[in-house]
Amino acid sequence: MPDSTVGTEREPWQELGLALRRVADIAFATGFVALVTVAAPAALGGGALAQGAPKAGPGQKAGAAQKPAERLLVEAAELVYDNDRNTVTARGNAELHYGARTLQADRVTYDRNASRVFAEGNVRLTEATGAVLTGEKMELTDDFRSGFIDALRVQQTVELNGQPVRTRFSAPRAERIEGDTTSFEYGTYTACEPCKNNPETPPLWQIRATKIVHNNETHTVSFEESTLEIAGIPVAYLPYFETADPTVKRKTGFLTPRFLTSTALGSGIATPFFVNLAPNYDLTLSPAFLSNQGVLGQAEFRHRLETGSYNLRVSGIFQTTPSAFLPGPLGAGDRDFRGAIESKGQFYINDRWRTGWDVVGVTDKWFLDNYRIRNQSITTDYFREAVSTAYLIGQGDRSWFEARGYYFKGLSSFDWQKEQPFVAPVIDYDKRINGPAPLGGEVRFEANITSLTRQATDFQAVQSPTGYLLQPTINGRTYNLYETCTVFERGRCVVRGLAGTNTRASAQLSWRRSFIDDAGQVFTPFAYLRTDAFFVDPRNSGYQNALVQNIARQDADFSGRVLPAVGIDYRYPFVSNFGPLGVHTIEPIAQVIARPSETRIGRLPNEDAQSLIFDDTSLFEWDKFSGYDRVEGGVRTNLGAQYSVVTPAGWYANAMFGESIQIAGVNSFRRGDIANVGLDSGLENRRSDFVGRVQVSPNQNITFITRGRFDQADLGVNRVETGVIARLSPFAPIDLSAFYSYYKAQPALGFANRREGLTASATYHVTPNWFVTGSALIDMSHYLDVRDNFKTAYASYLANPVGDAPVYSNPGRFYLSGMSIGGGYQDECTTVSVNYIVSPTAAALGTSERNRTVLLRLELKTLGEADFRQNLGTAVTADGISTVR
Repeated sequence: MPDSTVGTEREPWQELGLALRRVADIAFATGFVALVTVAAPAALGGGALAQGAPKAGPGQKAGAAQKPAERLLVEAAELVYDNDRNTVTARGNAELHYGARTLQADRVTYDRNASRVFAEGNVRLTEATGAVLTGEKMELTDDFRSGFIDALRVQQTVELNGQPVRTRFSAPRAERIEGDTTSFEYGTYTACEPCKNNPETPPLWQIRATKIVHNNETHTVSFEESTLEIAGIPVAYLPYFETADPTVKRKTGFLTPRFLTSTALGSGIATPFFVNLAPNYDLTLSPAFLSNQGVLGQAEFRHRLETGSYNLRVSGIFQTTPSAFLPGPLGAGDRDFRGAIESKGQFYINDRWRTGWDVVGVTDKWFLDNYRIRNQSITTDYFREAVSTAYLIGQGDRSWFEARGYYFKGLSSFDWQKEQPFVAPVIDYDKRINGPAPLGGEVRFEANITSLTRQATDFQAVQSPTGYLLQPTINGRTYNLYETCTVFERGRCVVRGLAGTNTRASAQLSWRRSFIDDAGQVFTPFAYLRTDAFFVDPRNSGYQNALVQNIARQDADFSGRVLPAVGIDYRYPFVSNFGPLGVHTIEPIAQVIARPSETRIGRLPNEDAQSLIFDDTSLFEWDKFSGYDRVEGGVRTNLGAQYSVVTPAGWYANAMFGESIQIAGVNSFRRGDIANVGLDSGLENRRSDFVGRVQVSPNQNITFITRGRFDQADLGVNRVETGVIARLSPFAPIDLSAFYSYYKAQPALGFANRREGLTASATYHVTPNWFVTGSALIDMSHYLDVRDNFKTAYASYLANPVGDAPVYSNPGRFYLSGMSIGGGYQDECTTVSVNYIVSPTAAALGTSERNRTVLLRLELKTLGEADFRQNLGTAVTADGISTVR
């Protein structure tokens, strides 16, 4: 055996002598670096050590001979040297370590003449990558890199989406080539765990092929004459395909195809092709071949840099059948080319500053929906819109800066883009510091600058406070109809957004400090100074001159306001510990704020303070308006109390009740602005409605919560939300939530009827793998809107009796606005789910329609995923398509 450390031929077994043959640490492999330790029986005594560097064997790369650091460590119960056959055998839990590879077997024999290693019985070869090869017999070269294996099984653990997944290859016979490639004859591949009770049962899915070649150097797996089996049943056949092995996260090649079908598009298939241009950037080309419209081109470029990442996606098509879509303004049937461009990025300037963007541009509002192009930046609720934004954000230990710009693209059929604003910039700054001596406490500075521009005023007609304009008699019955806005008049129209350019700069400096006396009373005095400057140009856009002519009374050019305030917050918690009955706390709360009256109410635009909701969460806010365009004025007191209990067993309950009272000055909520904000809010009277909340949690898995607003005079319900969130495990494998909401009519705000609904969702885990799930959205006041739409439509028919008269169809009290129901199976290797979805869509005429879809999703981990979506029926005007699908 050659020994490069000496440079001469020698037999280490002969040098050690017969006296040490019983316990020999031997280097028995020509081409092995031998560092051998033999675990011999205690009665046999010590051991011996031999070292050497290998020469290149017949099946070994020449470069391998230049690795003197790779040594062989052999451990076995017994070593047998056969001089006649020139072999060395390790028997009894033999374990051989060569470099990063480990070979384990009941018996290992090394044939010096052939430079081959023969392993038998429970053979296990562990690679440097962690992959484990097991078999009944292995015939390998002396460096374990090449050879043949009987009854081979390969198991490897990889990370997929942050979760460990074990993959398995198996074959009755396999060949290992140069340590880089394994060829499986009549092999199988799966990522499923074998059945514990019956390992011979076929896995949930597997690929069976005449030949499987796994190349560890190129990280590819090729399958010849392959069949996909589900529960042992063949379901798909491919003569040949190649995929990246599970260790690869990025590799050039085809991705899972996506199938499309609709009346307008025809049948088609999208074939994504991924190009791994570099470790930090790639390109995905996804042409979709559609039988009715031609080729839809899609491409996405992604680039990751040291400080951030961005992506760019473009899509477009020259339609061969534009007439499949409705003509404008209800569709894009008059367009030959349609497309979109989308981009998203974020970059970190340093550890405190970051910048980025998320933009969407489309040729028409129906394109993304018509061609089933998915975008997470698009809201898919009742009203669809795409929001484009760019931003700069800075964050300190006690400060925050954010500058943004927004562009809103309405995607519903009835949206008028000229009413959508372009908002830039929106700048917010918030800084908190410790108050200077002797004030102490906390000083906070807040600032906001907002500028927006729109071409046309966004308006809405509301019920006249003196009655109804139209009272037609139809079939002997008199209907009260709401008027429409032809000329702006306060009380009959509200302005959601004003045409022109509006810019506002606001700043607020505040201070607060809490004092606790010996009795436990908490006094928190506070003060703030609020200033606002408005630069307003309420232009008559030319589109709505008649409508907006009366808004000319609104302040134009420069306006300003200054509002100082002082106040105090008082709380006196009473705490009692009743041992096993828990800790009970009763806390009266009183707050008084003194400030001048709000000025120029209704003479300034209101863009960001329209979502006024008076409830328990806003009762003790210094300013109950949601944005900067409005500011609460006058002297006001907020009164309330809350009770809570926490028991050692985990029971928790909390209740709060209170009201707000205007003491002096002008009530900001009594005078509506051009959007009527403040009216019908529960705060418009001197004494507000009562607000309250009750929350009960018997344990950490179940929570009941109810909050509401109740009339000050008779405690009538004006607003209520109540529901439960529960995870019933381990008592029952059910997760559920259910909420009921009721909002009284707010005619001054454009809600002529009450709004009432119920939403619920639940998931039942039948077994740890099987589940069923469902959700429902029930509109309990939809019939009121249908009734009013019918009245308006009938009045229009009476004014111009062309065609058939509209027919009233009552949808019933419980209208299923949206729902989903489905189920599926999920385990370590497979996810399959089927869902039937009914979702609300905004039709072209503003009526409520429902879109019915069946969605099938299948994921075979490490291979890919696919989904199939089929629309069962859509209103003809809901998506700009001229025929029902």
